[in-house]
Amino acid sequence: MTGRVYQRDKSRRDVWQIIIELGRDASGKRLWKYESVHGTKGHAKKVLRQRLNEFEAGTYVEPTDVTVGEYLRSWHADHARHHLSARALESNGYTLERHIIPGLGGHKLAKLRPMHLQSYYSEKLDSGLAASSVRKQHDIVHSALRHAVAMQLLATNPADVVVPPRPKRSEMKVLDDAQSAAMLRAAEGTSLYTALLLAVGTGMRKGELLALRWSDVDLEAGTATVNQTLQAAFGELHFKEPKTAKSRRRITLPGVVVDALRAHRAEQAKKTLAREPGYALSDLVLAAPRGGPWWPYNFDRMWRKFKTRQGLEIRFHDLRHTHATQLLKAGVHPKVVSERLGHASIGITLDTYSHVMPGMQEEAAEKIDAGLRRALAG
Repeated sequence: MTGRVYQRDKSRRDVWQIIIELGRDASGKRLWKYESVHGTKGHAKKVLRQRLNEFEAGTYVEPTDVTVGEYLRSWHADHARHHLSARALESNGYTLERHIIPGLGGHKLAKLRPMHLQSYYSEKLDSGLAASSVRKQHDIVHSALRHAVAMQLLATNPADVVVPPRPKRSEMKVLDDAQSAAMLRAAEGTSLYTALLLAVGTGMRKGELLALRWSDVDLEAGTATVNQTLQAAFGELHFKEPKTAKSRRRITLPGVVVDALRAHRAEQAKKTLAREPGYALSDLVLAAPRGGPWWPYNFDRMWRKFKTRQGLEIRFHDLRHTHATQLLKAGVHPKVVSERLGHASIGITLDTYSHVMPGMQEEAAEKIDAGLRRALAG
């Protein structure tokens, strides 16, 4: 493969033409690649060498006038919707239209460079957007551009070399046994009570709790199986499989939870028999007051009102952390805690709850010390 640089129009000294011979087609006809380059002749020769290397390596991509905005909308509609959950698709679509496309969409896709991304991230951070939000935008852009490379619209992914901001880890707040008991006592007689007791007693995620069915619960064996999770997206409720294989799990229930579920099921049976107008039948353990599934937004609103009245400065997800922390402090093996939480690996558990480990290390050292002293004294 050969190429050369020449000046087709002598009156324009800053425009050079590069021509590359690509061989012959099936009929024997010569194939040529032409490209205009602005700048000096030395710059044009540099571009020629770059193109020759790209053709040799098979990484050459034909330039296109498609903008980043046009490509991102196409990627979201034709590719992402087949690979993301409805909630993630809705969230990513909002982020694209609200932030990424207004900030980057005007660039030509073929001319998007790492410096454009780095500058965009810097502007977002300077505007006051949280590092975690900017990191999420980077993840969306990186995924979309990775697909562009696979579709041979880009030779390389400019997001590969950009350093995204490192989000600060959210402060984890947990309740001790006394605080958990006080919260549950305050919730007695409300629609929240069973949900809060299950959250503290099992460590299940909110979506898993709202999707839990009586068919998943074995009160005789004292177990609950996580088979689904509930999400809201595009104005609809979606029951979907847990996000990982480890998330699908069987959890042994504490006795106090089993007792509460028996009472809760009896109360639900009364409502079913009453059949008040508008009451929707369902097999859900945590059915909404009018039957049927909770809309997550309505459940969150009820939780926010309750915790404000009680002066609780925690998220609902912190009840899951409370469950894990109480187990670890009680000496339960991290592997068991990991299985109850549905973590993909024990490493995630150990990393998430490393703050609990120092006390456990001290306790372990004290036990070893006591054992060795007894053995040496004997």
